[in-house]
Amino acid sequence: MFKLIDRYIVRKFLGTYIFAILLLLAIVVMFDINEKLDAFLKAPLKATIVDYFINFLPYFANQFSPLFTFIAVIFFTSKLAGNSEIIAMLSTGMSFRRLLRPYMIAASVIAVATFLLSAYVIPPANVKRINYTNTYVKNKSVDYGSNIMLMVAPGEIAYMSRYDANTKRGVRFSLDLFDSDKRLVSRLTAQSIEWDTLYSWRVKDYVIRDFKDGREEIKKGRQLDTVIPFEPRDFLIAVNDHEKMTTPALQQYISRQQKRGVANIQNFEVEYHRRFAMTAAAFILTIIGMALSSRKSKGGMGLNIGIGLVLSFSYILFMTITQTFAISGLTSALVAMWIPNLIYAIIAIIIYRNAAR
Repeated sequence: MFKLIDRYIVRKFLGTYIFAILLLLAIVVMFDINEKLDAFLKAPLKATIVDYFINFLPYFANQFSPLFTFIAVIFFTSKLAGNSEIIAMLSTGMSFRRLLRPYMIAASVIAVATFLLSAYVIPPANVKRINYTNTYVKNKSVDYGSNIMLMVAPGEIAYMSRYDANTKRGVRFSLDLFDSDKRLVSRLTAQSIEWDTLYSWRVKDYVIRDFKDGREEIKKGRQLDTVIPFEPRDFLIAVNDHEKMTTPALQQYISRQQKRGVANIQNFEVEYHRRFAMTAAAFILTIIGMALSSRKSKGGMGLNIGIGLVLSFSYILFMTITQTFAISGLTSALVAMWIPNLIYAIIAIIIYRNAAR
């Protein structure tokens, strides 16, 4: 049953969590304004507020949700312990495991909210935020590509000498079709190709060569509208494109690119697995924080907060380090994102058992 003590702890937990977010976001905003002051002065005020800050603040808060969770647990649990409230709870016969239950309920609320935000809400907001920074701060978008080659479908290899996203036009295009025995059966070449929408392309000054029964049939034309199963975002990949996709879209994109043999999708794989790993982190760090701060300490609340900050920052640093391993190809994205959780889960179990004694 959800008793009064459970509601009390959940309310304290979530209230402190929100307070920590608001406090740190206020500090972040001041530093961000100082860093990007020139861009903010030349950009329209409405765009700065609506397109940037309204979308930046949820993004930042969600990125550091484990830090805020840990700080919240350490802060209010240390206060409970300092006021001898935890001693009073345990003296009534409540077990340490029973005391953990409301903490895990609150952690579940944070975990679900974190996942929904990162999976569905923040990616569309990131589109506006990144467009703003590309326009007024620093343009990190990729508008040009050269010597582009990829498998657009099984047995179909496309090549472009150069593509310009601004004009939606590529030059010196070719599309080779192979049969199951890897023999060339058709080849389309064109002086230029233009992207319309989705998979619709228009080739100009084209030549189609069909190879059948040892003979070659040639067709020529000035212009041809055709469907080719690829689009510019499949080969023009910017550094923060993975932040713009919802989790289902990200999974679909990774699967499609893997089938095509595209190699530079590590950031997308890391982002996909990071969203799930960050959800599990809420439970792990809650257990560590509760176990560390549940005992009344001579050093007071400051000592517990200091230990909590060190552990939470070490967790974020560790996840950043393992993320670089995945991007460099030393390990898979799945392993890289879950190694910190595995290690800190072991730490959580050890600390919890010691605290329960």
